Amino acid sequence: MNTPANPASRWPDLAGRIEGETHILPIRVYFEDTDFTGLVYHANFLKFCERGRSDFIRLLGVDHQGLANPKEGEPALFVVRRIEIDYLRPARIDEVLEVVTRCVELGGATLTLAQEVRRGETVLARAKVSVVLVSGSGKPQRLGHLVRGALQRFVN
Repeated sequence: MNTPANPASRWPDLAGRIEGETHILPIRVYFEDTDFTGLVYHANFLKFCERGRSDFIRLLGVDHQGLANPKEGEPALFVVRRIEIDYLRPARIDEVLEVVTRCVELGGATLTLAQEVRRGETVLARAKVSVVLVSGSGKPQRLGHLVRGALQRFVN
């Protein structure tokens, strides 16, 4: 069997999809995501949101490996500066959820993203996340043309 060298080409929707100004990532709840009550453990909502942010950026052509190992310039990475999260409803094993991500603000070195974890039309958790682009030495670094250009169309 002849398969492509890049497995991602076999799973084009693995990183979710962009609809208008939002990114939508499906997440299935597995046993490992739940606590002893059978509900998704609260910290796992943060993991779901992280996956949504990472895949949103990836679909825009900005991947973590490219930032960490640039062909030119200093290595950079995104770090979370602040998270506000409201837990509204529980999620359970085997449910399929969607992480919906919108970029609401672009600063010099920061992005602010609004995220929701949904089950159908029901919002289970709502988060506001600020991330900062920092150099390998940990100093804030201005968003480059690649990052700013990729996200500018999503900010109202």
